[in-house]
Order: sequence, then structure tokens, then C-alpha cells
Amino acid sequence: CLQQLSVSQRVFNIANELLHTEIAYVSKLHLLDQVFCAQLMEESRSRASFPPDVVQGIFSNICSIYCFHQQFLLPALQKRMEEWHVNPCLGDILQKLAPFLKMYGEYVKNFETAMELLTSWTQRSVPFRTIIQDIQREERCGSLSLQHHMLEPVQRIPRYELLLKDYLHRLPPHAPDYRDTQKSLELIATAAEHSNAAIKKMERMRKLLMVYELLGGEEDIVSPSNELVKEGHILKLSNKNGTSQDRYLILFNDRLLYCVPKLRLIGQKFGVRARIYVEGMEVSVAVPRTFLVSGKQRSLELQARYDRPMDRQVDRQVDRKVELGRRAPTPIREKEVTLCMTCQEPFNSITKRRHHCRACGHVVCGKCSEFRARLSYDNNRTNRVCVDCYATLLGVPPPPATLTNLTQRRRSILEKQASLAAENSVMCSCLYYQERGGGRGWQKAWFIIPEKEPLVLYIYGAPQDVKAQRSVPLIGWQVSLPESCDRRHAFKMTQSHMTLLFSAEAEELQTRWMDVLSRAAKGEEPVAHSPIADLDLF
Repeated sequence: CLQQLSVSQRVFNIANELLHTEIAYVSKLHLLDQVFCAQLMEESRSRASFPPDVVQGIFSNICSIYCFHQQFLLPALQKRMEEWHVNPCLGDILQKLAPFLKMYGEYVKNFETAMELLTSWTQRSVPFRTIIQDIQREERCGSLSLQHHMLEPVQRIPRYELLLKDYLHRLPPHAPDYRDTQKSLELIATAAEHSNAAIKKMERMRKLLMVYELLGGEEDIVSPSNELVKEGHILKLSNKNGTSQDRYLILFNDRLLYCVPKLRLIGQKFGVRARIYVEGMEVSVAVPRTFLVSGKQRSLELQARYDRPMDRQVDRQVDRKVELGRRAPTPIREKEVTLCMTCQEPFNSITKRRHHCRACGHVVCGKCSEFRARLSYDNNRTNRVCVDCYATLLGVPPPPATLTNLTQRRRSILEKQASLAAENSVMCSCLYYQERGGGRGWQKAWFIIPEKEPLVLYIYGAPQDVKAQRSVPLIGWQVSLPESCDRRHAFKMTQSHMTLLFSAEAEELQTRWMDVLSRAAKGEEPVAHSPIADLDLF
């Protein structure tokens, strides 16, 4: 009886989630159709500032989509939830209305054209641009651009599919709603195929939109022909006195944007100080971590905060390459690593000490660096190198006996190199943490939520580790402030009988982590934050 009650409660929770997300979605459709589209159409018809066909070409059949959800699907869901105690079913409603979701095909197919029209007419027409900017400043827009809101219909059908799969999974096979739910899921899955294909194409557009908003909407980068290659913090070396200044680089397939921070009370924004186009760009490495980017109009001397691949990405984009062993590597700091970067075994001060590979700069154990190779930058003297560099420099694999442990070791699910995961993350930073009742005090660690796994938190011993110590699936956790804590800027995650306590370096970092974790705990799409990782804190 308790089990049945639990199952019925879970089914109700999913149905209730569908209703609440539908209410929020209809409000977004209202914003697109009744606000953006209506005001632009009114301007085009009353003052002829731009053709009505432009507005129709941008918003496609959004009016039909809005009417369907606002007049049919949402009222049907609301009525059913009111009478759930006597008729606990969703499948019959969705089976009846799912065929209408085919109308999304037209919107999805038109999306790329819509983005091109929107970009073009924002540049060409002042009234067009003014109307959009005025609406985007309104509170109901949530500081998001029109392009961002227009992604909502593309993403909605796959979300229906995920919720319905979960709902069907919770239903007992003998439930009255089981067969109707199966049929409606088949119909929705067919409609989702078009959206899923479009979402893959639109992922590139989504990243462009994030950078567009990071730049305050002041740089024309939202175009299907543009591709974001890399972005991240960098240090600019002053030509006058050699001091370093915090800057932000954004590399596209055709240009490099050199950006400076803007002073804002809420949210980090950047302004574009210089543009260097890839065509004609030259990149040269000066000293470790420092490189020179030269364009036709501007040259920049830049320095990486630590050994991250921004400079290598720029270099690769203009077809340049530095050969291993010909230049002294930038060694990774020992305190940034707690595991051998080759065999991934933990270091200790007695039997597993740290050594640097003199070719690549990685921190490895004695077993993984018992190889010797001649390095050009050191006058061809023999140096200690890791197994990978040995194979690359000599062109032959090391003796088989030395590789037994490496080849036999099974790959773990936690093997995600921290530095690489951080480059494509929703959020990453250093935090202190402890598990309540775990018997251990506060520990310092490196935390990452990867973009590809936005509902999982990975915990690393240090920022350059190649294997996480632990992973925490975030769905279902409660994120809140602790009643009391002996550290500042603390927050906690609780689930069942487990509580994890965290402490951030600053209040802003605490707030951002709580926001990201709360969204992930509810299964919501994450909002990626601008990079804040600073390894000097470690």
C-alpha cells in the first residue's frame, strides 16, 4: 500500500511539473507573439518603417503555436490537475493533442532564416532595433535577448518527450493510462525528431548568443556562418611597464576579439577593445606562458594565467605548431595536482613523489617518468620525460614491461581531466567542503559542472587532476543556507540523510554556485556563468 502510494505520488509530481512548466512556457510564447511580434507588426503597418513580411519571416507561425498552447493544451492540463483525485491520467489528453505539435516543424525549419533576418534588420532599421531593445529592457524579459527567447519553442518538444518518458516509466504496466501514454509518447517522439536535429545545429547559435549577451549586445556575432572556437580570461602585458592587466579573449573562426571588463553592479560584461582577423594573423611564442598575436592593425602581447590552451587554440587557428622538445615547457605547478597525470595514482611524500616531465611540463610519478630523451632546447642533453613524450620524441613505444600497469588499468567514469572539463563547464571554482557526520573536517577541492553533464557535480583534489575524486548527481538535492556554520559564505546541499556543506571565497561566488546547483537539482537547463576560475587561489 505504501509502495502504491509512493508510485502514485511520483506520477502526480511529474504531471504537476508538466503543468507548471507549461504555464511558464505559455508566458514565453505570449512574450514572443503578443509583445515582440505585435509591436513590430504595428510599427511596420502604421509607419511602414520596415516590411510586414520581415516580421512574418522572423516569427513564422508563432501565433498558431501560442494559440494552441494557450487555448487548448494549458487549459486541458489545468482542468485535469484539478480533478486528478478522480481521474489521474495524462495520456488521453496528450494523445488527443500531440498531432498538433507537428506545427513546430515549420517554426524549426525557419529558425535559421529568422536569425539572419533579425540580425540584418537590427542593423538596417533604427525603429526595428529600438523596439526590440526597449522590450528587452523590461523585467519580464529577464535580461535575455529576443534570440534567446526564440529558442524556447525549439527546445520545448524534446522536453515534453523527456517528461513523458519519466511519467511512463513510473506508471505500472496495468495502469489505465499506460497504453494512452505509450501512444502519445510515440507521437511526441516523432515531432521531437525535427526539433532534436535543429537543436544540434542551434547549439552553435546558443553559444554565440551567450557571448553576444556577455558583450552587452554590442558586437554583431550572431550569424550561422560564425563559430565560437574558444573564450577565456587572459593577462595583457603593458608595453610601458610590463605590468599585467586582466582581459578576456574570444576566438571565432574568422576573428579574435580582445575585450576589457565593464564596471557593472550585476553580472559580468565585457567591451570589445580590438578585433584581429584570422586572415593575416600571426602568432609567436615569446617566453613560457607568453605569446604575441599580430594583426594588420594591432599587436597584443598576452600571458596565460596558467597553462591553459587558449594560446594553443589561437595558434592552431592560424596553422602554426610548436614541436615537442624544441622549447622549454611551462611546468604545471605541483600544488595544482594531487594525482599522477599519466597513471592517475595519488601522490604521497614517500612512495609516490611528484616529478616534472621536462618535455611537456606535466606532473607525474617516478614510475611514469623513468624514461630519458634528448631535448633540443637543452642542447640535446638527456632529460627525464613521461611515457607519452618518450613515445612521441623517439617515435617508438617504450618497453612493454614498463606499460603493464597503464594498459591493464580500466578506465574509470571519473576520468575527466579537470583543466579540460573546466574549459567547457557550466560552473567551476575552488571551494571548501565537508560531509556532515563524515568524520572529516573542511577540505579544499576543485568543483566542476561540465556542459555535457549539467546535472552532475565533479569534485577534484586539484585543478589539473586527470581524475575526479567523486561525482554527485544533482537531481533531487535541496540547496539552501545552513542554520549555522563556522566558515563564511557557506551553503549546503541535502538529500535524504546526507548533507554536504560548502564554503566559497566570496559572497558572489556563493550566490552563483547556489543558483547553478538549485537549477540542476530541479532538472532545469543551466545558465552558464562567465569563467571565474583562478588557480592562484589554490
